[in-house]
Amino acid sequence: MLLSIVIPAYNEAAYLSETLASLNRAQAFLQHEKNIQAEIIVVDNDSTDSTADVARTMGATVTSERHHNVALVRNSGAHVSHGDVLVFVDADTIVPESLFARIAQTMSDKNCFGGAVDTEYRPRKLWVRLYLQVWRITGRVMGMAQGATQYCRRDVFFALNGYEETLFMGEDVDFYWRLKKFASGQKARVVFVDDLRVIPSARRFDQWPFWRTLWWTNPVLVFLLRRSETRWKGWYKTAPR
Repeated sequence: MLLSIVIPAYNEAAYLSETLASLNRAQAFLQHEKNIQAEIIVVDNDSTDSTADVARTMGATVTSERHHNVALVRNSGAHVSHGDVLVFVDADTIVPESLFARIAQTMSDKNCFGGAVDTEYRPRKLWVRLYLQVWRITGRVMGMAQGATQYCRRDVFFALNGYEETLFMGEDVDFYWRLKKFASGQKARVVFVDDLRVIPSARRFDQWPFWRTLWWTNPVLVFLLRRSETRWKGWYKTAPR
């Protein structure tokens, strides 16, 4: 089994090296698994910093996508990948050493179409930690899964046409819902890994004031404006670095 790890990255030079270091450790963890390999692909989203250089230095394959649309960037990485299983990891997310082995074990069941991995944000502010924990629990109840780390069988991913490129926010939740619906229709399943957690950067929540965090994470706002490219530039293009 070949896992293709796809990482969308825009001006992530300051965070990418730590992410790739954790991915390289997870890749090294597979050295005793004869039938499991992993390739790491960084999709440079027209960065103006040294993102691509950092990726190459850390041993990743680098491809590029100029348009700032994270769904399109993820899909671009999938199109140049070779893996049987696609794993999408955000550029500022640290993964546990055993992650690839766990995903490979999960996907060895042909009846599993994909899934996601639980997240653990570690913001400095107590109120933010509590707020994000509430949303984490709410998300589980509602069957949502963030895109910090999601995985999918290759043929299933392309049968679903990948991530929805008309969405500029919430494309990860949308994909996970569509994946679950498709799997259910095929009498298959998805697996949400909750005994391992990835650690996304909490930089936004550490730097933003209370009102801005509430604004950008408001689910009603996300739903109503998820197709507005202009509205979400503040989340991706001008995010804290």
